[in-house]
Amino acid sequence: MFVEDAMTTDLVTCDREVTLRTAVEGMLRNHVGSTIVMDDAVPTGIVTETDVLHAGYVTDEPLSEIPVERVMSSPLITVTPEKSLRHATKQLQAQNVKKLVVVEDMELVGIITSDDITHNYH
Repeated sequence: MFVEDAMTTDLVTCDREVTLRTAVEGMLRNHVGSTIVMDDAVPTGIVTETDVLHAGYVTDEPLSEIPVERVMSSPLITVTPEKSLRHATKQLQAQNVKKLVVVEDMELVGIITSDDITHNYH
């Protein structure tokens, strides 16, 4: 089985210029745990629920005053759609992350999480 067989293609993105409040709004509205940060249609970072909690706690600032680009994880850890789920699993473990952004020729095509792999791995 391959990444393209298990990845999610219904993605939530935000611009790198927005605040965490805007990013969180998109995450909550779409019931997802992360948003991919874009810069001129190029994926440049990711913000997760954990990133939001950490930023809110450490800065003690309102989310509406924290720029996404200050807390996003960058550079992105990516994988291509034709890689095997075994490869993606090893990459998740090696990078100690729960999500890989799926790109093809630097174009955003999906996201795959450790849960996606668990549910699809045979």
